[in-house]
Amino acid sequence: MAAKANGEACGLCGGRTYLIERRGELASARVCTCSVDCPVCGGRGHILVQKEGTFSAKMGARTYDVLEPCVCTLRRTRVALYNDVQMPGVMAHASFDNYRPFNEAQDRGRGVAMHFAHQYVKGDTAKNKGFVLSGPVGTGKTHLLAATLGHLVLEMGVKSRYVEISLLYATIRRGFQDGKSGGEIIGPLSEVEVLAIDELGKGRGSPFEMETLDELIARRYNAGRTTLFATNYSLEPERKGARSSAPSGYRATDDARSAMKDAELLRERVGERIYSRLCEMCTFVELPRDTPDRRRTRQEMDAPPPMGGMRNPGR
Repeated sequence: MAAKANGEACGLCGGRTYLIERRGELASARVCTCSVDCPVCGGRGHILVQKEGTFSAKMGARTYDVLEPCVCTLRRTRVALYNDVQMPGVMAHASFDNYRPFNEAQDRGRGVAMHFAHQYVKGDTAKNKGFVLSGPVGTGKTHLLAATLGHLVLEMGVKSRYVEISLLYATIRRGFQDGKSGGEIIGPLSEVEVLAIDELGKGRGSPFEMETLDELIARRYNAGRTTLFATNYSLEPERKGARSSAPSGYRATDDARSAMKDAELLRERVGERIYSRLCEMCTFVELPRDTPDRRRTRQEMDAPPPMGGMRNPGR
């Protein structure tokens, strides 16, 4: 959105005219105090705009006045839209500017998300191909989803939603107790212009979960609506040959489970039908398995030095 009318950047919002803050479990937007009183319309919420049009060849071009929403009205509308996104509170400050890539693949992921957000054509389903971000935990996939939706909603007014897939399953199960059908909960998610689905592939893989996911993606696919995804599972089309660093011998059960999970493919987690549709709906971006966990890296950097001395910088 536009900066303040006097051209000065506010110290709170930096000229964006809105703020995003964490409120409990969710991120919440509000109009900045610098823009509560609108100098453009004086609080009326609309402005008179002069336009020109030709209504007949005989009369030629004529000017006329029309009432249009003021920028302050658009601002309030978009802030309300953002608060319907249901973005996790921990992602309140996520932006493209504060995303720090560790490798070329993460930089490409940021580039794909930024290009999508800045080149998005509102209402044009044919041009708005989504993306899938795949990678280990803590590599910034949700950060990029949050930055993308924040730009779409607050800068362009695009109706969007975020959903973490296992929480969606839990919401539907609770809805059954209240007499609601899964379709009643999936319906709004099917119709929103842009939907971000996080943790794709997570869950037990039960018939209920697979049917829910298949219905949601099928409805969006059939309607040509744009969907974004993040997953911890590999986007490889098939398993690579099994490799082992040791020729033989005992292997701890936890190590075996970890290696098995790392080797799991999204294709196996969601099934051929859904995977095939993802190939058509989205651009694929895969982060290497050795991409650092940003949360662990930050924790290790902030950890106090061991008692009795400073950290050894060589270790």
